[in-house]
Amino acid sequence: MASTLEDVARLAGVSRSTVSRVVNDHPNVRSETRDRVRQAICNSGYQPHAVARSLATNRTHIIGIVIPEAVTTLFDDPFFPLLLRGATEACNMHDYHLMLSLFAASADQQEMYQHFLRNGYLDGVLVASAPLKDPVVPSLLRDHLPFISVGRHPDEQVHYVDVDNIGGARMAVEYLIRLGHRRIATITGPLDTMPGQDRLEGYRQTLEAHRVPAKEELIVEGDFTENSGRVGMQRLLSASPSAVFAASDVMAIGALKTLREVGLQVPQDVALVGFDDVPIASVVEPALTTVRQPIDRLGWMATEVLLSVIEDSLELEGETPTHRIILPTELVVRASCSSV
Repeated sequence: MASTLEDVARLAGVSRSTVSRVVNDHPNVRSETRDRVRQAICNSGYQPHAVARSLATNRTHIIGIVIPEAVTTLFDDPFFPLLLRGATEACNMHDYHLMLSLFAASADQQEMYQHFLRNGYLDGVLVASAPLKDPVVPSLLRDHLPFISVGRHPDEQVHYVDVDNIGGARMAVEYLIRLGHRRIATITGPLDTMPGQDRLEGYRQTLEAHRVPAKEELIVEGDFTENSGRVGMQRLLSASPSAVFAASDVMAIGALKTLREVGLQVPQDVALVGFDDVPIASVVEPALTTVRQPIDRLGWMATEVLLSVIEDSLELEGETPTHRIILPTELVVRASCSSV
């Protein structure tokens, strides 16, 4: 027979209400009593009822993560497993569960929002890689559900954790300029996202600082997929760049494949720099020079901040400060670049 609160109370020599307060993390319990009750829980094998506990604490200890990407894109991009790993580690540290929502097309978003976000199961939400016009952020703001954006967001009400995309792009292009390159092309990320815009801005700022014209023929838009890197590089061939900054490693690898197909060598004919430093960047041939962003830490930090926002929403009245955290990036020099 399963143990009950009464069994635990009898073993610990306390009242049933004291056991309930310990189970629900109530602060008004002396430390020695809390330790005795926890030991009794271990000895009895008692398992708190999740639904009852959520009713008592107004929490489910479940957070969701929403990634508005097609399922195939999600699992093809090594960025997302690393992000999820960091978020999961933070959840495990705080006894939270992470629920991932996937949907196949934009038409599914409204149904997803109704069933996944508004059903009361979630204490908060992580939103990753959302386009600026995606409806999920305005919906979360409207419904006052605690959430954080993994990626900078222009709305002043939105909590976010991001990496220094502008500074990272500047490091990449600065490095190419130091090597003597002047015809530097870029394959951007999607320009309806902040990472896409910010990495393009870093590219433009660096060229301007060195009085190198930012020619439109050297700028093509991608979408962080390998195929967009292939297609983007094909479009750039007629502009004859001596170097290419791709706004993701996956796109850089697509560009590398196109260059090989047309008989050009990296780095002898075209220097190539990526962004992310996902695991494949160090094993591709030639090993990819790239901008490292701490993807695991990004997921971990975003989750930590979200849990803090959840605590604030339960304990504080009125508006709380908006969290905006930018993590540093660094240039990792490998074999895909050489001097002009």
